[in-house]
Amino acid sequence: MRSSPAVNSERINVLVADSNLMACRLLAGLLGRQRDFDVVACCMDEKSLLRSVQQTRIDVALVAAEWGDNRLRSLAMVQRMREANPSCAVVLLVDGDEPRLTVEAMRAGACGVFFRSDFESAALCKCVRRVHEGQIWIKSRDIRHLAEALAQSRSFKVVDADGVSLLTNREQDVVRLVVEGLGNREIAQQLSLSQHTVKNYLFHIFDKLGISNRVELVLYATTNAKKFDAIQWAKKLKSSIEAR
Repeated sequence: MRSSPAVNSERINVLVADSNLMACRLLAGLLGRQRDFDVVACCMDEKSLLRSVQQTRIDVALVAAEWGDNRLRSLAMVQRMREANPSCAVVLLVDGDEPRLTVEAMRAGACGVFFRSDFESAALCKCVRRVHEGQIWIKSRDIRHLAEALAQSRSFKVVDADGVSLLTNREQDVVRLVVEGLGNREIAQQLSLSQHTVKNYLFHIFDKLGISNRVELVLYATTNAKKFDAIQWAKKLKSSIEAR
């Protein structure tokens, strides 16, 4: 399932997970034809999925929401995958078109939701590349719904018990650039860092603030800085989501 090497291009290791064998193989075949993708695993059960995430370098995992007709299981798997491999960006593949599922996927730690009802191979490949770059992939119309749901369900830590800021100056720089909509590569260029270092900063930031993904990080920044009202926050989040 490996594709031909691309010249001067970063290769992306992709995992495909779907309990439907035919759907899994078709999707793996489509992605495997891309010059910058390597499909390193095609999983049809939870055991092989988690084993692959733990033992293989996975950059992006595409996971079907309809896993054995049980969406709760798929959301739980997203959480377990993120715990096992925080550097793996998970995209949930959804058959229907439900904003509520987008919220639940983001809470579980997904970096994107791709609706199969709007399927285009070019769009799916674009989704994989964007989440690998550190972007968020959801429909623009779901932004406000997502913002409201997260704001109602979460209170974030800002300072420690002594009133000292939880984030270093450099970590605050990273947060500021995430809010501005920059991906990891662009942040690395802005701060003269490697992409690996930027990822490490994000892991430390998530751990300190008690959050799990970039959507919640943007919400943390805008809520606690008190610089943006709801409309301005939605615009900022929109800028961090790939334009359709």
